[in-house]
Amino acid sequence: MLRSLTDRGHAVHAVGTALDALRRVAAETPDLVVLDLGLPDLDGSDALRMLRGITDVPIIIATARDDEQSVVKLLRAGADDYMVKPFTGAHLDARITTVLRRVGRASRAVQLAVHSVGGLRVDVGERSALLDGEALALTRKEFDLLAYLAARPGRVVSRRELLEEVWRQPSVGEDQTIDVHLYWLRRKMGESAAKPRYLRTVRGVGFRLVAPD
Repeated sequence: MLRSLTDRGHAVHAVGTALDALRRVAAETPDLVVLDLGLPDLDGSDALRMLRGITDVPIIIATARDDEQSVVKLLRAGADDYMVKPFTGAHLDARITTVLRRVGRASRAVQLAVHSVGGLRVDVGERSALLDGEALALTRKEFDLLAYLAARPGRVVSRRELLEEVWRQPSVGEDQTIDVHLYWLRRKMGESAAKPRYLRTVRGVGFRLVAPD
């Protein structure tokens, strides 16, 4: 597989454990990670979450798990794509190319995007958020959620849209993911659901971001 990817023009660096992968990614920031869930030191799902804690690079999962629940869990944890083993080098190369093309288009589109709502300033290209001049320490998904809402000020955004566009997941059943992220996002912005300033809940419909009154 490594030889196949190398022959197709990729510079490939292989490691044997999750901890080695974390060290390598932190030190070198690759263009893309192919993460095999069959790791000797950590469960692959845990490794995925740890990688997502330190990097935004695309991650393709290589897994023997093909049931829908496992796939949905992996995508929700931050995977950009997945492949069920066994697969060929040509197939993997095609997936890599597609993911990099998609990420490249998105990066170009948001490179200069800066959204200002009241005292909130969200710079999508730099992945930074300032509230009244103070930097907000946000997780990857908290920033993605805030940026998505800030790009649509005043507009009510449904849960389904957030799951599909921010989490890249279909809306399946009752999901508390958005509520948890909104809770922490509100705390970091110095507000709450009971006393909102920017983040407003439209009961039974969704959420919207507005400038304070």
